[in-house]
Amino acid sequence: MKTGLSFTLGVQLIAALVAGGFTTLTASPFELWWLGPVAAGLMYLGIHALTPAQAALKGWCYGVGLFASGTSWVYVSIHDYGYTGVPLAVFLTVLFVVILALFFAGTFWLYRRFTTPRFALLTFAGAWVLGEVLRTYLFTGFPWLLLGSSHVDSPLAPWAPIGGVYLLSLFVAFSGALGAELLFSRRIWTLAPLAAIWLTPFILPTQWTTPSDTPTRVALLQGNLPQLIKWTPEGQRKAANTYMELTRALDDDIDLILWPETALPMVETQARPVLERVQANLATDTALLTGIVQRDESGRFFNSVIGVGNVEGSYHKEHLVPFGEYLPLESVLRGAINFFNLPMSTFTPGESDQAPIQAAGVTLGNAICYEIIYPQLVAERARESDVLMTVSNDTWFGASIGPHQHLQMARLRALENGRYVARATSNGITAIIDAQGHVVSRAPQFDTATLTGDVYAMEGITPFTRLGSWPTWLLAGLLVLPGLRVRNKS
Repeated sequence: MKTGLSFTLGVQLIAALVAGGFTTLTASPFELWWLGPVAAGLMYLGIHALTPAQAALKGWCYGVGLFASGTSWVYVSIHDYGYTGVPLAVFLTVLFVVILALFFAGTFWLYRRFTTPRFALLTFAGAWVLGEVLRTYLFTGFPWLLLGSSHVDSPLAPWAPIGGVYLLSLFVAFSGALGAELLFSRRIWTLAPLAAIWLTPFILPTQWTTPSDTPTRVALLQGNLPQLIKWTPEGQRKAANTYMELTRALDDDIDLILWPETALPMVETQARPVLERVQANLATDTALLTGIVQRDESGRFFNSVIGVGNVEGSYHKEHLVPFGEYLPLESVLRGAINFFNLPMSTFTPGESDQAPIQAAGVTLGNAICYEIIYPQLVAERARESDVLMTVSNDTWFGASIGPHQHLQMARLRALENGRYVARATSNGITAIIDAQGHVVSRAPQFDTATLTGDVYAMEGITPFTRLGSWPTWLLAGLLVLPGLRVRNKS
């Protein structure tokens, strides 16, 4: 009996590791989105035969499979650019993976501990989404590789402007559970909800917002400067020369020029002479925005976007990256290893109620780098803007799958909110994304490049922009309720 149980549990754990890898394959650059329901189905199969502790172990194995394959770029950031040796970089990457996997361990433990197999199809999908919500916000959050993020190109995509990425995750998890019941329990009735989920998008509106009559001509500059020398005097000179030359070479018809995050690796006061020289050569009605480090009178540093020319306002990054832009437990960790002493890792977060930037006649909703992966934050910005703008320094990812995943999430934000996204990055992937999440044009990665094109100010808002993620979160909670245990049994 114990041997049979051990074998069955072993099969479940292997299936969970495979399911985690499958979820990575749904995302860019692989984009095998159809593996999403397969991964969810593998997690659903047999889960109700496990104890809460076994279910937690299965969830943890899924998380390990997902993050070991899907966030392998963490090693690149720590080793290649974090001045960390191979053994320590491997250790920190493994630590990152096993800790993040605990989110799934907790989700599946709670699922088995407090729900019954009754209404399992509903409770499984609801619990999955509630687990993603927890991962989005707990300990600053990490909503990377959410189950629905890869469906910007799938038949489910039209659901995104209605309920956002969490509704996509809900439908993918539900589809996986329904598919498992259909294939292994021969429950033919599951075809009805499957058809409703996957066929309804064909009759949903294809566009919730309308473009303005006149486009805004943009130029997105990609300097492709080496990260390892970026903050040295040589790197500062090279950055200033590169971006001045790229800007000087632009045609006169450009309305808005966008430089990436910390394009000039210096504090704003140091960069002002460079920006003034650039501004002197700009047309009167041309706007230039750049990522820059600002320092206020009290000595606080901000990761910011500022402008010259036809620009009103600025923006301080609100959601900072732990260890990269601020150091948790700084009094303990600062100086412990080189990775904890990265340049510009002492930023202060900006306020949550910052006004959008007005530039070249459009209102820009800003998201610096990592912020674009937070659907609720971007929806709040989209309510007050007609174009979304994001600047990023994806050099930290190296030649990994990270930049492709990052771009895919930016595409989903465009689709959710019915807004064009202008995305300028340091070495790729710089792109113009239309209001339906399609990449209109993109610059080659790892090249010094200028990407020019048109963006349109969009009028109106999608249901998701108006209401955010709350309706889906509430729906997920309601789906879990019918299956909650009335009595305290395991």
